[in-house]
This record gives sequence, C-alpha cells and structure tokens, in this order.
Amino acid sequence: MTENQDQQTSSVEMPTTYDPKAAEQKWHRYWLENGFFKAGQRPDAKPYTIVIPPPNVTGMLHIGHALDLTLQDILTRTKRMQGYDALWLPGMDHAGIATQTRVEQRLREQGVSRYDLGREKFLEQVWAWKDQYAGTIHEQWAKMGASLDYSRERFTLDEGLSQAVREVFVKLYEKGLIYRGKYIINWDPAARTALSDIEVEYKEVNGHLYHLQYPLSDGSGYITVATTRPETMLGDTAVAVHPEDERYRHLVGKTLRLPIVDREIPIIADEYVEKEFGSGAVKITPAHDPNDFEVGLRHNLPQINVMDETGKMNAEAGKYQGLDRFECRKQIVKDLQEMGVLIKIEDHVHQVGHSERTGVVVEPYLSTQWFVKMKPLAEKAIEAQKSGNGVNFVPDRFEKIYLNWIENVRDWCVSRQLWWGHRIPAWYCDETGEMVVARSEEEARAKLGRDDIRQDEDVLDTWFSSALWPFSTLGWPDEDSADLKRYFPTSVLSTGYDIIYFWVARMIFTSLEFTGQVPFKDVLIHGLVRDSEGRKMSKSLGNGVDPIEVIEKYGADAMRYMLSTSNTPGQDLRFRWERVEQARNFANKIWNASRFALMNLEGVKYEDIDISGELSTADRWILHRMNETAKEITRLIDAYEFGETGRLLYNFIWDDLCDWYIEFAKLSLYGEDAAAKKKTQSVLAYVLDRTLRMIHPFMPFISEEIWQHLPHSGETITLAAWPEYDPALEAPDAVQEMNLLIDVIRAVRNIRAEVNVPMSKKIELVIKPGSAEVLEVLSRNEHYIRRFCNTSEYEASLNAGVPDKAMTAVVTGAELFLPLSGLIDIGQEIERLTKELDHLNKEVERVEKKLANEGFVSKAPAKVIEEERAKMADYSEKRDKVLARIAELKG
Repeated sequence: MTENQDQQTSSVEMPTTYDPKAAEQKWHRYWLENGFFKAGQRPDAKPYTIVIPPPNVTGMLHIGHALDLTLQDILTRTKRMQGYDALWLPGMDHAGIATQTRVEQRLREQGVSRYDLGREKFLEQVWAWKDQYAGTIHEQWAKMGASLDYSRERFTLDEGLSQAVREVFVKLYEKGLIYRGKYIINWDPAARTALSDIEVEYKEVNGHLYHLQYPLSDGSGYITVATTRPETMLGDTAVAVHPEDERYRHLVGKTLRLPIVDREIPIIADEYVEKEFGSGAVKITPAHDPNDFEVGLRHNLPQINVMDETGKMNAEAGKYQGLDRFECRKQIVKDLQEMGVLIKIEDHVHQVGHSERTGVVVEPYLSTQWFVKMKPLAEKAIEAQKSGNGVNFVPDRFEKIYLNWIENVRDWCVSRQLWWGHRIPAWYCDETGEMVVARSEEEARAKLGRDDIRQDEDVLDTWFSSALWPFSTLGWPDEDSADLKRYFPTSVLSTGYDIIYFWVARMIFTSLEFTGQVPFKDVLIHGLVRDSEGRKMSKSLGNGVDPIEVIEKYGADAMRYMLSTSNTPGQDLRFRWERVEQARNFANKIWNASRFALMNLEGVKYEDIDISGELSTADRWILHRMNETAKEITRLIDAYEFGETGRLLYNFIWDDLCDWYIEFAKLSLYGEDAAAKKKTQSVLAYVLDRTLRMIHPFMPFISEEIWQHLPHSGETITLAAWPEYDPALEAPDAVQEMNLLIDVIRAVRNIRAEVNVPMSKKIELVIKPGSAEVLEVLSRNEHYIRRFCNTSEYEASLNAGVPDKAMTAVVTGAELFLPLSGLIDIGQEIERLTKELDHLNKEVERVEKKLANEGFVSKAPAKVIEEERAKMADYSEKRDKVLARIAELKG
C-alpha cells in the first residue's frame, strides 16, 4: 500500500513501539504534498476561517505560541473533518521595533551601527534576518503539525498588505482621523523612537523625592516644590497651584527665579493641582511630562525640551549639555545642594515606565508625531458591542476589560522613528513648506505639482498593519477579492489576554470602520504558559521551555495534548514535564491497543465492517460509549472547553476501550464462534476508526499513522468525516449490564488484592442477586464473569446459600461471596467490613442532610432530587447487607 491510496484491508505491520520522529516528518510532508490543508476545495460547503495571530520574525516560537497554535489547529482540523471549507491562514509580522532592535544588537556586536550602513543597506540586513527566522518558524509550524494553508501565507510588509496600510492611512487622514502635531509621547532613548502607551511596562522602582525651594523674584520668600526627576527642572516654565488654595492665592501672577537657570517663570493657578498633596505647588515642565504639557497648553506656556533623542542633555540644558540624563541628575542634585535650595531628599518608591523592547526607562518627550484620533473609531466599536452586533468573548468576562479600555482610550501615536516598517505615506516639499498624504510618490507629486519632494522618514507602529490583519490578508482593499467575499468575517480569533488592547481592540475598530463588520465571531482568550511554580517564563529566570525540545523528547502529539487539555479558557496554565510524559504514555496506550486490534483484524476489509445485527453486551456497550463520547466532545470543542474534552477522551480510550472492551473482545476473537468473532472484529475496527478521528485534532500524527494501517476508505484521516451522534447506537440496557459486570469483576479483583490471592489462582464465587432481572443479566454474561474472575466454581442464584468463612462485597443489585477457607482471617474480614460500614454510614448521613435541606429540595431540578433519593436507597441497601454480614461472621 502506498500512503496516498485507500486501504481496504488492515495491515499488521505496526512496529512494537511508536516512533514520533519518523511519523511526524513523514505525515506532515504527505499532507502538504497532497494539498489536504488548502481551502477552497469545497465550494458548496460552509466556510470556517481562522487567521493566525502572526508571530514576530524576531526569533523562535516559544511554548506560548505552541499553545495558541495547537488550539487553532484543533478547531481547524475538527471543522475540516465536519465538512466545512476550512481556511487557516498563516503569516508573520515584521514587528518593527522588536525586529530592528534585534538586528541592531547583532550589528553592535560587529562594531557597526545602522547609521554606519545607511537606511538601504540596513534594511537589506533586516530582510536577511526576516528570511532566516521565517524559515525557522516554518520548520516549527511543521514540527507542531499545523494544518495551515501555505498557499495563502502573508507577511505584514508584503505588497498587498502594504497597499492596505496606505489605503487606511490615507482614508483616515482624509476623514480627519489622522493628524500630525507636537505632543508629549513615550520616548525610548535606546531605540530612539516613540512608543504607544501599551508598549510601556511599569515597574516599581526605589527612587527619591527631591524637595526644592524656588525663590520669588521680588525676594519676598519662596515656594517649595518636589520632583523625582530634578534634571527636568531645566525645562520648567511655571509653578502651578490650585486656584482655591488660600496659601498661594495672593502669589498667583507673580514670578519665581528658576534655580541654576535663573530664568523668570510665572506662578499660575490650575485645577490640575491637588491642594492636599505635598506642598500644594508643582513645577510645570511642558516638554517632559504629559500632564504638564496639557497645563502648558491651557496657559500658553513655552515648551522647552532639554534632552535629545538619545536621552542626553541638549543645548537648552546649558552647562549640562552632553551628559546622560541620569548623570545630569547626580550633578544637578549636587549643584542644588551647594546652592542651598535642595532642602530635603526622601526615599520614594514609585512606578516607572520602561520600554517593553529595550528595557530602558521611558522618557516623556515632546515630539512631532502622527496620531490616530481614537474616540470616533472607539464609539463605533462600543455601539456594536452594546447592541449585540459585536464579538463574543470566551470567557465573557474579558468583554468588560475590552470595553473599559476602548471607553477610556487616548489618541494613538502611530509614528515610529525606525527604518523597518511601513513608511508613513506623507510627502513634503521643503521649498514651499507643503505636505501631502498620498497612496504613492507619483500621486504625491501630482497633488503637489512638484518633483522636489521627500517622504516622511518615520514608519508606522507595527500594530497599525496588524490591526488590518483579518481583512488585509484576504485581499482588502480589493472589494472583489474572492477570498474576502468567502472567508470574511472570520470565525474565531485565538489569542492571549495580554494583547487584548494591543491587537484585538484595534482589529475590531479598524474592521468596523473599513468593512462595516466585526472581524471575527468569537475571540477565544487563553492564558499564559507559566513554569511549574506558576512564574512567568523569562530569559532572566532561565525557566523558558522550547517547544522543539519538548517535541524532540516526547513527540509533538504529547506536547499538543498536554497543552490543549491542561487549558481552561482565560486561565494561565503551568507547564509540567510529568504531564507531557503522561500524555506520551497515553499515546503509547493508544498505539499498543491499536497493535493488538490490528493483529486480530488480519484479512478484514473495509467493506466487511458491519455493526448491524446481533451483538454481544460488550460490543453494544462500547458502541454506545463511543457514540456518547463523540456527541459530548463535539459540544465541548464548540464551547472551547478543551480541558474537559481531554478528560473525556482519556477516560473513554484508557478505561472503556483499552482496559475493558479489548479485554472482553478477546473472548470472541480467540473463541470458536466464527460469527461472534466476525462481529467483534467489525465493532473493534469501527470503534477504533472513530476513536482515532476524535483524537486526531489533538494528536494528528499518531492518529494518521494508526489509521493508515486500519481498513479504511479515503486518503487521509485529516479529511475523514467527524464522528456524528447516531441514535441507533444508543444501548442503555447494555450500559446497565456492563456496569454490573465491571462492578462484579472489580470487586472480586479488589478482594483478591486485599488477601494477596493472585489472578492466576482459581477461586470459588457465589453471587446472590437482588432480583430476577439481575440474575438474568448475570446468567447471560456468565462467560465474562468466569473468564475475568477466574473461577473454579461459580454460582449465581436468588436462593444462593451464604458460605462460611467467605470474603464478601456488595455491588448495586447483588452480594458477592468468595469462600476462601484457609486464606482469610475472620478478624481481618470483620475489620474490613466495619470500615466499609463506616464509609456507607457517612454517605447515608450526607445524602440525608441534603434531602432534609429545604433550600436544596425547593431549588434543585426534579431529576437531581430523584438521583439523590436513588443514591440514598442504594447506600442504605448496601449498608444493611454489610451489617448482616458482620453479624454472620461474628456469630
């Protein structure tokens, strides 16, 4: 058989152990070569779309990416098997500041800066970096088993997406929603670029509060102010007090002499000042503090910038020019002390902004930048969400977080002083001083009527292009794009809670503005992957986990199963190696069970599989359980409850299929009844096939490897139909029977273990059923009981005599007696039964209290109350029998 042909007959050539490396490489290549992941091959099917959150081309994917990727792949593979035209669109993000910083670091190690190379040569270096790491990411996607449609892969700097970026910028500018102006922004002196508010991380820092005395110009006294950044005082242009502060009302309008600089500055009144805080007077530095900037605008104050873009003091700083800002702080503190105006230094713990990318302290900095006016865009998003036409957050608590942010959003600074990214589509004529925004340089020349123009040096914030990702990747702004018409809006976005503001909110408001629709139906929010102690993974702690290392050690399926089934929407998960090992053991269990099945399916053809007609209790039971599991798993995947899905799959495969059904099936498979053997072979092949389909989205490689050995129809399990619930397979009577048989077998095995009687030693077994119905079940399944209890003598009778010196057990509907003369200590047996009696008494008491609770009885559904009453009857019956047995043994 070749891998791309239908297999009609089972193959038993499965190795003794599963080799993940061989299977993973083989099957992923096979899937891609045959185009199984390519969307658009089912034109009549309902579309299902996920666009991948594009990883940054800054390096390797981490374990958090592996979680996100696995969840998306589970959803895509499931929908593909359910018959949808499933598109999972791959792509990567140029990641402006992050990528440029990495490339600059590498150049610094070679003793070169980007300025030495110039813009064009530097960008060649960055593109080479991008190509290298894009290749690495492709390899990682392949190793993880991602079923991506590579024919539609996009990059945020490719021509199609660049066209979308220019179109959005121009249209927003034309609507008055993009503007250019001088504002205080977050400045990264290391990267020499502006940052948005959400690119700043606030850390608690042990600093100082410096109390300074600014003398009044008329010599009549002074005003005390306090600052954590004394170096910025060189740019002070006022001192502000509250207009209702009686202490200072008479001073408003007067002037102070600014120490060191000796510049005259006014005392102004502004409600921004808190009377009760500190001295009630604050220094105003409009060029170096966002609040001071607003105060300065209200009072028409000068804006004096005393630093350059590298964080060093500039010419406005006078004698401190050229000093680093923190060196300047030390020097100015010393000078102020010598002048006698620094009256107190206090220890002060405060939150200080740091650049997310370079780690340096962010400087509030007055700069000319481009901004997006956010309020009008946010209002549309808020209206959509509150009117029920927004997105569905999973879990729904994240909707409040999202709304809170967009309801209080500030204008977005979108310009970055970088070279890597989308160049701002604005052109200037230095001769005339004119500026124009255009889609191309040719259009700009036409608008200005001149050739001597230059393009803005800045690039756009990475998140500007990422905000367009769900529709730009599908062909927008071409409204006639076939992919845009078919696959947009997308079905679900899977992402971490840490980028709701960065990305999710921006995609929603740009999509509403430019397409009139939300970009996705659902937003699945997952948590972060933390280490086993719950700490965030970081380079400094050295606790990061490389997904490729996990795959090399345990295989991709084990990693995927562990990550996805340890996950509860919105919650962080802890990475534990032992859990990956457990998942690997689970994969091995599936492999071994399948090997056994295939050894007993030799010669069985796909068309021979027939599960109709007369079946054994075990056959009907496993079909019922498989059917029930398929129904529930479909519901749970649709609800994004992957953790619960994993638990159900594990229990069904490990317990029901492997530990019980396969053992029961051996009686038919090894027996003399050819018809029974044939039926069991059909059931085994059918159930194993459907089980592999259910596990396939979680463990794609091992499921394909095994499925290809099974008698099957089709080229690949990736396109096999998802198991659907079939009412014809319901068999509640078989479930009841099997529950009884399993209870009996377990009870006997527990007793054997308790008294150290090995399974190889035959025993006598007497069962006294509580009813004729139970007796009938026991009689019909006597061959199972004899085989799995290994009996020498067996009796099941309503009138069975209770043997002397016997071990006993009580199961629902029957009592068991094991005459073990010579192997039992009567005293020990009474002690065991007394412990069991104590347990049953507690259960009876617990249920009695529940049923006596009026609150419970009045509010609980009738079905739940009936279940509790049934438990009560069951526990009471068992307790009575245990009491009777203790009395017999004592007698």
